[in-house]
Amino acid sequence: MQTVELAPGVLPADAGKLVHLMRLGVRYLVRGAETGGRLAVVEHPLPPRALGAPLHTHEREDEITYVAEGTVGVQIGDAIYTAGPGDTIRKPRGIPHAFWNAGDTPARMSEIITPAGFEDYFEEMAALFAEAQGGLPDPTRAGAVLAKYALSLDFGSVPILAQRHGLQL
Repeated sequence: MQTVELAPGVLPADAGKLVHLMRLGVRYLVRGAETGGRLAVVEHPLPPRALGAPLHTHEREDEITYVAEGTVGVQIGDAIYTAGPGDTIRKPRGIPHAFWNAGDTPARMSEIITPAGFEDYFEEMAALFAEAQGGLPDPTRAGAVLAKYALSLDFGSVPILAQRHGLQL
């Protein structure tokens, strides 16, 4: 990974590249290339009653999520939690987890990914979704991206999470 020293200064609230994976927004705040691969920070805007991610498991990364706005539901292992503004969610590697907007107003979260590298997954998958023009990405190409980032997704959890938590797909 090419390393660039973290530049001092302020990133304005509306700056940073924004991509979408279906309804989940991903705004890039700090890239791993800026931190020597130690960590990355992204922001997730998520509309009301939207699924952020189905049950999935990271092999290499821990995620720490700070809820800035809204109400976020999260499943970590078999436990279900609700987090609001000011709360921090800890999602260790190796434990299946999912998250969603549990409220009727937009949610916004900042997520620290450590070590860095996984943040590039969002751009790669967003490109596949864009190519699919509203449909699902090519399964072979999506599978290659999942394998590249050592991420396993439980697509069967989508309808279950939607029904249990009143989510709009």
